[in-house]
Amino acid sequence: MKVRYLHTMVRVKDLEASMAFYRLIGLEEIRRRDSEGGRFSLIFMAPPGQHDCPVELTWNWDGDDRLPGDSRHFGHLAYEVEDIYAMCQHLMDNGVVINRPPRDGHMAFVRSPDNVSIELLQAGAAKAPAEPWVSMENTGHW
Repeated sequence: MKVRYLHTMVRVKDLEASMAFYRLIGLEEIRRRDSEGGRFSLIFMAPPGQHDCPVELTWNWDGDDRLPGDSRHFGHLAYEVEDIYAMCQHLMDNGVVINRPPRDGHMAFVRSPDNVSIELLQAGAAKAPAEPWVSMENTGHW
């Protein structure tokens, strides 16, 4: 099964200060998504000419009490997969818990043995919702 690296996400408390820091180390904003409904912004920053390896800064407009006091704001690794249902089945068959099943045919979350959150995203358009995924509940944290 083919996989492709997408991005690493970190949560930030102060968006402007964080963006300024990443600019200091040479990254530039390559795309942004502001969600009025979800009250968050996703800002993707990458080195010039290396837009295929961005960091995603996630800023929750109303604050984020999930941020630990030690400034370790790692969120997840994200990978695009050819077939999200086949990948999740493969992982389950090998003892991996699907923390957030791909009920929408688009996105799932699992955790590594070291508790690193991994986001799996369907390449291209979302697949049609299908069982057992549609009925599967979330397990633990993702």
